[in-house]
Amino acid sequence: MLVSAYLYPWDVDGDPAAADRIAGLGLDEVVLAAAYHAVRAVTPFHPRHRIVTRDAAVYYRTDPARWRGAALRPAEADPRGSFERAAARLIAAGLRVSAWAVLAHGCGVGAGNPSWHVRNAYGDGYPWALCIGSPEVRDYVAALAAEVAALGGAGAVELEACGWYGIDHGSVHDKTAGAAVGPGAEWLLSVCFCAACVEAYWQAGADPEELRAAVRAALDSALGWGGAVASRGPADTCELPSSAPADAGELPSSAPADAGELPSSAPADAGELLPSWAADVLLRVRADVAERAARQAIAAVRAAAPGKQVLVHAHPDPRAAGSNPGYDPSVLLGPGGADGIVLSCSDPATAGQLVARTAAAAPPGPGSRRRCRRSAAWAGGRRRSAGRPKPFARPAPPNCACTTPAWPRRATSRRSGRCDARPVLFARLSCSRACPDGAPVLFARLSCRHPPPGVTASNSYSNGICCTYE
Repeated sequence: MLVSAYLYPWDVDGDPAAADRIAGLGLDEVVLAAAYHAVRAVTPFHPRHRIVTRDAAVYYRTDPARWRGAALRPAEADPRGSFERAAARLIAAGLRVSAWAVLAHGCGVGAGNPSWHVRNAYGDGYPWALCIGSPEVRDYVAALAAEVAALGGAGAVELEACGWYGIDHGSVHDKTAGAAVGPGAEWLLSVCFCAACVEAYWQAGADPEELRAAVRAALDSALGWGGAVASRGPADTCELPSSAPADAGELPSSAPADAGELPSSAPADAGELLPSWAADVLLRVRADVAERAARQAIAAVRAAAPGKQVLVHAHPDPRAAGSNPGYDPSVLLGPGGADGIVLSCSDPATAGQLVARTAAAAPPGPGSRRRCRRSAAWAGGRRRSAGRPKPFARPAPPNCACTTPAWPRRATSRRSGRCDARPVLFARLSCSRACPDGAPVLFARLSCRHPPPGVTASNSYSNGICCTYE
């Protein structure tokens, strides 16, 4: 089994003791940020700083030739080369390193041309969200993914925000909390009407202005904006397609634990105010564009770094937008696709459902890579595996006891069912071995929500309290 942690270069660069301290936690691997969005973070153990504030940037030395003539290019962090320095120290401490890249979350990228940003049905631009409907953005995403994959010392690459971005997770002091009530409203506020997307709707046979009006009317009615009174339309004209779940990552509470079958119809939410013809066009066009963008990025990675494993942060809800954009797992893990999906399971109560749904939709046969890793589940204390990924995520157990303070980043444990005194803020559970039948990889990240007495949940989250599963 592998035990890994998500780290940033500034966690290690400039701290001579960091690599050995991290390796001393029993980690096998570090997933190290090479390209990241704007962030403010805490570094409690660093000898030179405690609070780090960074703009969106890449943390390695870029290749000028790769970006010559490119419409979009990333900003390079100062000091340059912190990824290479951090990776070298981690490798010297006996740890493997994977490179982690955030792609379509721009935070300033393309600021000179708003046409490359997502623009909602009201005409409002999202400068933090690059629109993958634009060919220039897809080229940027592919070039950035390829450059990160080619970094020396990194044995694999993880691609975050490799798809549609939207209203969620902005880049300023946010005052929009609660504006998008429910996943349907969030989806409609993330639907893009930039020039490239408008052209795609025309190509799909829809009138973009009629589509825009339908989205605005749905949002105004559902949220009470523009003086509209929220009302429900007839179910036969306003229901979302059956592939759209009621909540991000959730199956209905009546679904069986293994969730082998998906519900036949979508429960109601704000999105069902959208006419069915409009929902069909949006889902169809956005799925096609997302698949095109993902395949271009993955192909660029394969060409730049043959043999490296490619994992994509994603969500099985086709409406999802953001760090974990929506993809059909059978497409994303199919021929020409990724080697695995990283699922963000921050809520232990729904983690198992999300993993089960993704596993049920994943292709059961060989994928595009011969070497892959098989997901593992635990039954009666023994690991079991099969050709199709099993649902292995489960809620945090009730008796989760604090042991020692852990490294304060998003440490992960690929331990099935227990962290064995490892940090477990996010657990990615999988069996790491060659898989003869080519089953794809599914990683689930679980949060520990059971801090010891006297420690609040927020403190346990931000300070990396290590909990043990009993």
